[in-house]
Amino acid sequence: MEPPAPGSGSSIARSLEAPPPPDVPIDVLTSEILQRLHDAGPKEHFTLGWLMSLLDKRSFGLIMLICAVVAVVPGVSIVAGLLLIILAVQMIEGRPAPTFPDGLADRPLPAKHLATVIRRFLPALKYLEQIAHPRWPTPHDLTKRVVGVAVLILSLAVAFTPLPLSNIPPALAIALIALAYLEEDGLLLAIGLVAGATVLTIQVYAAWEAIGDLSRWMGL
Repeated sequence: MEPPAPGSGSSIARSLEAPPPPDVPIDVLTSEILQRLHDAGPKEHFTLGWLMSLLDKRSFGLIMLICAVVAVVPGVSIVAGLLLIILAVQMIEGRPAPTFPDGLADRPLPAKHLATVIRRFLPALKYLEQIAHPRWPTPHDLTKRVVGVAVLILSLAVAFTPLPLSNIPPALAIALIALAYLEEDGLLLAIGLVAGATVLTIQVYAAWEAIGDLSRWMGL
């Protein structure tokens, strides 16, 4: 398989310049970062480790958002879901910056799916960036742990719910929560948490019904 283009990571890193400390708000719009990833990324294959290496100095919220976008990609949701689980646990533990195991993040993944998802996601993200702003302030450490718990539960649904396309709704809920966390928008965060709870309720019900139908079909 073709490895990620060696120059693509450095070009994005230079364009973003020196990143701020973890969990500090950034001036560059998230949609601009995604656009640069789309424009300068490898053409054939990429790894989540390469993706994380461009953002490892940035906040949990931005990396969660990137992972949530990646989790929508067909065939990638399990790996992205596992990375989100790791992020969520680290947030619950109160770690200052995210870290990832090398083995999990080094798997080559098709770049064309990532590019397609970013193109489709950008318009919605740009709209949300226009309405998101700091409001309904909450204690940072408490918010970080609450978001970690919510993302942990949703990430389990992303990675392990055995239903077709079941990764997409929880991944989108995580993206909304991550954007709200980035923008310190308590109202948007509340909406994201409610959306996440709704998604989980529907998926649990659907999975229960599917198990019941399978049991009846097998005569159990």
